[in-house]
Amino acid sequence: MGDVLSTHLDDARRQHIAEKTEKILREFLHFYEDQYGVSLFNSMRHEIEGTGPPQAQLLWRKVPLDERIIFSGNLFQYQEDNKKWRNRFSLVPHNYGLVLYENKVAYERQMPPRAVINSAGYKVLTSVDQYLELVGNSLPGTTSKSGSTPILKCPTQFPLILWHPYARHYYFCMMTEAEQDKWQAVLQDCVRHCNNGIPENSKVEGPAFTDAIRIYRQSKEQYGTWEMLCGNEVQILSNLVMEELGPALKAELGPRLKGKSQERQRQWIQISDAVYRLVFEQAKAHFEEVLSKLQLSRPAMEAVIRTDMDQIITSKEHLASKIRAFILPKAEVCVRNHVQPYIPSILEALMVPTSQGFTEVRDVFFKEVTDMNLNVINEGGIDKLGEYMEKLSQLAYHPLKMQSCYEKMEPLRLDGLQQRFDVSSTSVFKQRAQIHMREQMDNAVYTFETLLHQELGKGPTKEELCKSIQRILERVLKKYDYDSSSVRKRFFREALLQITIPFLLKKLAPTCKSELPRFQELIFEDFARFILVENTYEEVVLQTVMKDILQAVKEAAVQRKHNLYRDSIVLHNSDPNLHLLAEGTPIDWGEQYGDSGDGSDSGGSPSPCPPEAVNLTEKRRRAKQVVSVVQDEESGLPFAADSEPPSPASPDSVTEVRSLLAQDLQPESSPPASPLLNGAPVQESPQPMAVLEASSPPASPLGHLPPGKAVDIETPKPSDQETGEQVSSHGPIHTTTEDSAGVQTEF
Repeated sequence: MGDVLSTHLDDARRQHIAEKTEKILREFLHFYEDQYGVSLFNSMRHEIEGTGPPQAQLLWRKVPLDERIIFSGNLFQYQEDNKKWRNRFSLVPHNYGLVLYENKVAYERQMPPRAVINSAGYKVLTSVDQYLELVGNSLPGTTSKSGSTPILKCPTQFPLILWHPYARHYYFCMMTEAEQDKWQAVLQDCVRHCNNGIPENSKVEGPAFTDAIRIYRQSKEQYGTWEMLCGNEVQILSNLVMEELGPALKAELGPRLKGKSQERQRQWIQISDAVYRLVFEQAKAHFEEVLSKLQLSRPAMEAVIRTDMDQIITSKEHLASKIRAFILPKAEVCVRNHVQPYIPSILEALMVPTSQGFTEVRDVFFKEVTDMNLNVINEGGIDKLGEYMEKLSQLAYHPLKMQSCYEKMEPLRLDGLQQRFDVSSTSVFKQRAQIHMREQMDNAVYTFETLLHQELGKGPTKEELCKSIQRILERVLKKYDYDSSSVRKRFFREALLQITIPFLLKKLAPTCKSELPRFQELIFEDFARFILVENTYEEVVLQTVMKDILQAVKEAAVQRKHNLYRDSIVLHNSDPNLHLLAEGTPIDWGEQYGDSGDGSDSGGSPSPCPPEAVNLTEKRRRAKQVVSVVQDEESGLPFAADSEPPSPASPDSVTEVRSLLAQDLQPESSPPASPLLNGAPVQESPQPMAVLEASSPPASPLGHLPPGKAVDIETPKPSDQETGEQVSSHGPIHTTTEDSAGVQTEF
């Protein structure tokens, strides 16, 4: 396969690709520099004027997944170099980068991983037919004929494939349908998280980048949503370049590929991945250079904005009034005829699955807290509270328990509206709503934790504790109802704007866009970095449709079926000191209220650790410990019903794969139990069932490890600053020192 790259990507063609990439990058980065000044001004103006949404009722957790492993287990990966399937020990750390080790022993011995996969922009496929259809579409004229050997032959009936339009693909398979469902939920969570790679707290760089992407694509007559706005800035920029390079490269190299249909498909995948890596490295260097230059000039720009804020605002309003007078008649007619009649239909299509998803979040939270309360009653009170609360604290990041919430968004369809408004895919709206669901779940859980921790300071008895848990649950649910309503209404407004504004701009472009340059003379030269005609024009267009969108959302809030609060209803903060509670040291339930006896007296009532001990324990624990959020089905709640037996292995499984799996599942006697195993040690002496047995909840799909046990293995984690995949056979994972909330892995 290496000959394919040397043949089709020789030095001359690589140089040609680099030159084209250079041209696209320079053009885009010019837009980015322009948008940076506008974004900086908007951010500072927002900060000074203090405008924003109403105060949230729920608290939010600052570091929700610090030193956590989301999931770990074994799966089979297809090795393209030798065309064989190999068993891999895999784990998903806090930044959702999938890490593949040779085996579990290699992980325990701190050997470097085989690969670290960033899944931004990928799709998780569960059948080879789905994959072959996408591969066939990627290279026209190579559709496999009936009866021919496919590009991939999976040894079981339960594959999982990570597909990307430009980068390399990854092939996995499982032995049972249950394992496939589990890993599908985990990988979809990875994709969802990695796609949201631009940090929310990036108030200047983030908006400047996304605005530059939108305006650059509009300059190429590409309006509407863009499905590949996935990952961090460098990944998105690489996708942008590949969107332009891909068709020409495909037309040039496609006819030159030799062999049968599936062989030409395989060659094209390898060529596309090689080009993507070249583009990525070039994009990374250029973007970091421009960003560094802008950050150096930022203090000077901030000084000008602070000094001339009023004059800049006045100048912008004057420009907006002139543009409004020019385009308003045309824009109003366009809105009235082409947008306004469809807003209720778009909104209804968005609201039904979204409201169902947020209702499911509420139900899952209620069930988990109620299950915990039942088990506290039956299992002896506060002694086990730390173990259950440690598990509950990570509920929002449990891919399987949250899956029922995320699935509610899957039926989202815009039908004919999708073609009318040039919406390439609804996935961007699905994933955004799912991220909001996760955030609201974590906020509800953290608020519950904080209030319960405060209540425990009073030293309640078991009966008093259970009543307090129920009372706190009701308080948190009221806060959740209010916050989820606010979040959904904001999501609906943003989605409607994201659908309608590009459509309006495209409709107005033939008569309005050519006239915009003449408004440039209305901007003072000193303010030209902070006011752009193009942005002001878009804001005016937004204002023409905003009143219709607000009215539609307001009317929808009156309908009880969507569980939205009316705008006139304001839930004032009933807990003025609640937000102060969240400013303290993060709660360590395993240390303070674990069943090891460290955090409780002989009578079973908790005695909180002194602050000095808590701080010392926290430092020691975070230095070594890695706790897995998702565990195996074997360790359900003590008073939960038995889970269903695992599905039998596929009768079509390859003998070699079966033997590998059997070897991997054999008990190991020498190494101690690792907290990364998906299963807690089975209790030797289960306690008798109490009176609530008849009403005990069904088994949680996954259990949790006993908290508070330190591990002497320092887990290698994928860097938070890299992108793509790193394959390593020697040496540690390369990491960088720059701060970023995105999930990235270096090539």
